[in-house]
Amino acid sequence: MRALVLFGLALVVSATAVDVSVSYHDTIGIPTAAKIKAYEDAYFANRGKDEKIIGGVHAPVDAHPYFAGLLVSFIGQANRSVCGSSLISSNRLVTAAHCWRDSQKQAWQFEVILGSIFLYSGGIRINTNQVYTHPQWNPFNLNNDVAMIYLPVSVSNAPGIAPISLPQNNELWQTFVGQWATAVGFGKTSDQQTGSSTVVSHVGLQVMNVAQCQQIYNNPQQGLFYVVASTLCTAGWGGVGICGGDSGGPLVTNFNGRNILIGVSSFAAHNACQHGHPSAFARVTSFINFINQHM
Repeated sequence: MRALVLFGLALVVSATAVDVSVSYHDTIGIPTAAKIKAYEDAYFANRGKDEKIIGGVHAPVDAHPYFAGLLVSFIGQANRSVCGSSLISSNRLVTAAHCWRDSQKQAWQFEVILGSIFLYSGGIRINTNQVYTHPQWNPFNLNNDVAMIYLPVSVSNAPGIAPISLPQNNELWQTFVGQWATAVGFGKTSDQQTGSSTVVSHVGLQVMNVAQCQQIYNNPQQGLFYVVASTLCTAGWGGVGICGGDSGGPLVTNFNGRNILIGVSSFAAHNACQHGHPSAFARVTSFINFINQHM
């Protein structure tokens, strides 16, 4: 059925029900970063348009103190790409593995932006090249799409910046199906929009059953298994979800009275963000051991 961009690959594979476009940085991240810069310049000049992630709204300042934008640099290339990430301690963040390495490009540095709803202006900006992808990260099917970022300095005392809690105890056994959660990022608002949001935006999404998500994105006959047990999906009913520019960003839910990180933005339907397709995230509970090893 739909065109699916797997945020990390670079060929086009034709499959029953799903056409897979692949290569995050070349096809989405780099052009999106350039357009965000242009949109931010326009925003500060005349307050621009009200753009946000699909079905979402601009996030108020300090609404998501754990969210960090990423400007991604490559060796020998002036153009940079864009991703999101989540602060989980005073000097550690989690993002998508494809933000650091997809099938075509290897990043050499992240500029981490904390405490700002803008990508190119304000906040605390820290450069780092200490990034560790999951040892079983596969850029050709996006399985194990998670990576850890080390900061060279602590941001524990910075105003408007605070880490998000990780699942613990009985939360580690939850599937969160039916739970409402919030996705945060710079993703574009519609399939027609060529750029992304001028500022950080957020949208409420409901976690859905993995089996239903597999029926939409997987094709066993062609060996395509993008959605696995370690994938968390949210329903796209009503045309809501993540879109180009949201990669690596957080999915957060309030469970038992506390906010916890349950997903890392991985992929969504390409040029069909408003068509009701699910959004896919790396399931944090499936990668808790990997994350804790780097804390």
